[in-house]
Amino acid sequence: MHVCDKWFKTSANLNRHKLLHTAGKMYTCTQCEKHFATQHYLRKHMNLHSNKYKCSECGKCFGNKHHLIRHSYSHSGEKPFECTVCGRRFSNSVNLVHHSSIHSGEKPYKCHECDKAFRQSGDLTAHMRVHTGDRLYKCSLCDKSFITSGNLKKHNYRHSN
Repeated sequence: MHVCDKWFKTSANLNRHKLLHTAGKMYTCTQCEKHFATQHYLRKHMNLHSNKYKCSECGKCFGNKHHLIRHSYSHSGEKPFECTVCGRRFSNSVNLVHHSSIHSGEKPYKCHECDKAFRQSGDLTAHMRVHTGDRLYKCSLCDKSFITSGNLKKHNYRHSN
């Protein structure tokens, strides 16, 4: 049975991901209320709050060392990855791959509820909340909740003004 379009390099990671679909999200972050299916994902997420992988330039925190190193290119200005179609340069290969789908028009992540398609799996995941009604992002100041973190940020801005 097809559940989602995510791919994994190892069967261990695939099996861990499958828990999201079968077990529900049982582990909650005490800092931001996000929910996770396994303690592993929660521990990985908690690195964002612990300053373990914190950028010395801007203070942004990351979930692992690799993401921090990749981020460091944004400060050095180094962009070793170049698009062969338009010449635009990127600090990491992941961004180049995402960019390349603009030229190809490829949108491999298709919604099974409606006819929308997306270039990135995360965009499909966020879109699916429109169909499920899941509002994972709750305001700490009032009873409102939101489908996306961006909408919560906009809402919080209204509280501050």
